[in-house]
Amino acid sequence: MTDIIKRSARAILLDGEELVLIKRTRPGRDPYWVTVGGGVEDDDVSVEDALRREVFEELGGTVGRAELVHLVTDRLEGGLGVQHVFAARLESMDLTARTGTEFSKPERGSYAVVRIPFTAEAIRSIELMPPALADFAAENTEAIRSVLDTPIRKD
Repeated sequence: MTDIIKRSARAILLDGEELVLIKRTRPGRDPYWVTVGGGVEDDDVSVEDALRREVFEELGGTVGRAELVHLVTDRLEGGLGVQHVFAARLESMDLTARTGTEFSKPERGSYAVVRIPFTAEAIRSIELMPPALADFAAENTEAIRSVLDTPIRKD
């Protein structure tokens, strides 16, 4: 059995009909885009709690309902990395409230919040990382919208 050595939570984060992303610009590398998210920390109660914390750290934001829709796995030295990918809708955002430590390290480059249309064409027009997540998002825009727009039954 392979040990999971790194877990992270990421959000296919919708604001209306737009996908909210972080455009990364790093010295010596072409720009690329990532979904909001990051590593699960020891004091996170759950992976979903880690997602909510990351949305606040990176956007000063909050999300409502978050649904796990995909897993991306990577072989890492010593084990397996698992990215838990949630679909969620942005409820609020205040970039002045960002708290992530990465924003105080200029050597890490810039983290610009961008929005693109949530369409397969728009997703495929950028270098969204990792490629497995980009492919999943582009191929499943309708399903992701449906998951978020379907009311939860309360019996």
